[in-house]
Parts: sequence; structure tokens; C-alpha cells
Amino acid sequence: MSVRKRTWSTKGAERSAWVVDYVDSAGKRRLKSFKLKKDADRFSATASVEVREGTHVADSASVTVAVAGDLWIATAEANGLERTTVANYRSHVDLHIVPFIGTMKLTALTVPALRAFEDQLRREGRSVLTVRKVVVSVGSLLADAQERGLVARNVVRDMRGRRSSDRRQEQRQKGRLKIGLDIPTREEIKAVVGAAEGRWRPLLLTAIFCGLRPSELRGLRWQDVDLQKSEIRVHQRADRFNAIGKPKSISGERSIPAPPIVVNILREWRLACPKGKLDLVFPNGAGNVESLKNIATRGLHPTMIRAGVAVETGKVDAEGKAILAARYTGMHCLRHFNASWLINRKEDGGLALPPKVVQERLGHSTITMTMDTYGHLFPRGDDADELAAAELALLG
Repeated sequence: MSVRKRTWSTKGAERSAWVVDYVDSAGKRRLKSFKLKKDADRFSATASVEVREGTHVADSASVTVAVAGDLWIATAEANGLERTTVANYRSHVDLHIVPFIGTMKLTALTVPALRAFEDQLRREGRSVLTVRKVVVSVGSLLADAQERGLVARNVVRDMRGRRSSDRRQEQRQKGRLKIGLDIPTREEIKAVVGAAEGRWRPLLLTAIFCGLRPSELRGLRWQDVDLQKSEIRVHQRADRFNAIGKPKSISGERSIPAPPIVVNILREWRLACPKGKLDLVFPNGAGNVESLKNIATRGLHPTMIRAGVAVETGKVDAEGKAILAARYTGMHCLRHFNASWLINRKEDGGLALPPKVVQERLGHSTITMTMDTYGHLFPRGDDADELAAAELALLG
């Protein structure tokens, strides 16, 4: 492998470049030009190792990021990933990756180039969370391309050292979940329980007291509800395309005890529930999977407004009355409340369950996920009453 200076003339003007002349792993001669000698030397050093290890990929043998993205999506589909997951991958490729680096060859992707890509995404208004997820997708795209022999390096892995700091920054920006802002208060939940009616009452009560994800509620079957044992088993979920599939993770398959209020309302609802081939507990009128949008706009939001858990929109109706909107817009707020209910002290109306049990009830894949999300809600054990009791026990 040699590095030499090449000089030529174009319309009387002398030009020059540094050329790396080498033979690749397949025995084919390759030439690669650089403007600066230091860049040529750097490439020569890297390529020598890659050729020796049999991992080198020449520019002409590589593909663009856009082509690699299509191959990555095809791999995801062939592996049978959920339709929602594949759609998310496609969204990352089409909306965030191809418009900025789609024409680049994979071999041209370097750590500085990836950093510039991140900066551009931020300038275009992408959030910290979106940027992180998109970069993760680029890493998966490159891993797939590596297996296909289209690129030697996965530059995202070279950036792994600062991933933890990025996650900390993301957490700082998101902030902790707050009672009354992200999590309904006990008084608000009492009002919602009192205002829930019709076909939405059993669904909302199950969400509040059992903490199922919206997708798990939409995919819940009657055969997984044991009213005699007061138990709900989660074995499947419905994605945003209303397709039935497995839970999000192995931990998602779990059994959840149901309190009497849920058991009683489900026993009544079973008699009126629309029948369908899917045997769903909370189907639409035709017995099929209910859409998440309908649950929110026809069930959750009107119930909250009736319960007084609402905010003014700044608009008025034809009669001049203020138009209200639900204080909490997504079904996940009920899951957040359930988590806080599991965690809170018994004297505060909670169950005072230990973190590991809370993780199992919520179906989190790791205890870290539970503690990162809800750790600040657990009693510290050093509040005023506890300190006073400890002092008394020590000093008498």
C-alpha cells in the first residue's frame, strides 16, 4: 500500500492530489484520492488493517445511505418485526435520514460526519429524543450493511462512549413525571371514576386500577380475564394499525390482580359487550379492535370534562360559553396514576408495593426502567415522621 502525490494539468492550470494505491482483500487494485496528505495517510493506516482483517470495503463496492436504508427495512420485514416497528424505522429513514445524508456513501460516514448530521437535525427542530432515536436507527442500518459486506465500520458504535451523557441530558429536558401535570391526582381520579359511564366505564376503570398499556387494553381477550380469581392475564396487544401481536417484551406477559370494583364492572360489562371473533373485552361496536383515537376522544376526554378535570381552551361556543378540554390528553396518564397508586404509602391511599413488584405489575423489561420513570415517587424513609420515630428509638 503506497501513498504518492499525483500532479496533472487542466486547461493550463496545474493540479495535484495525494493518492493511496493499494490492493483490497479480493486482490483488486484500488486508487483513492485525497486533497491533503494527512487524510491519505490516515486512510492508508486504516485500510491496511481492514484489508489484513478482510473487512475493508472500497467506495465503489459500497452503497448510499438511502439504499442501505431500504435494505435495512427489507431485513426488518423479513424478520417478521411488528408492523408498528417497521413503520417507525421507515419514518426515521424517510423523514430524518435520507433528506440529510441519503446520498452519502456508507464509506464516507465518519464520526465527524455523524456529529454534523446530529447538529443539522437539531437545527431543523428535531427534539433531543428524536435525534437520539434516529442515530440509533443509523447504527442499526450500518450493522445490517456490515453483515452484507457494504461497509467496514459502524461509526455509531464509535460514539457509544457519550451515549450515557446524551441520555442524562434527555432526562434533564424531559424532567420527572409530576402529580397534577403528568399524573392525575387522587381527587381527579375519584372524579373520573364517578363520571365514567356507558361502554367506556369498564375500560377506564381497568386502566386506572390495573395499569395496562392502551395497546394491552385494546388487545385484551375475555379468555384472559378470570373473574373468579380476580385476575387479568396479559398475553397480547393491539398495535396502532389494530393488528394483534405479542406484548412489547417477555416481561409484558404477566398476571395482574383486579380489585373488586374492576371485577364487578367487568362482570356486568360481559353481558353487554359486543361479540366478535377476536373475543375482545373492549372492542368497537362490530366486535373488532377499537382505535386508540376513539378511546381518547370519545371515552377519556369527555369523561374528564364531565368530571371537571379540564382546562379552558381560550375559545367559546355559539352561546358564548368557554370550551373546555381534558387536562390529560393521553390514556397513558391512567397508567402513570396506577404506578403511583402501587407505590404510595398505605396511609396515603396507596398499596406501598416494593419496586420489583411494581416492575412486574407494569410489565417493564427491567427494574431500571421502573426506577428511572417512577423512582422519585417511592417514599424515601427519611421524611419528618420517620426521622422523629428514628430519633425516639435511638435516644429514648
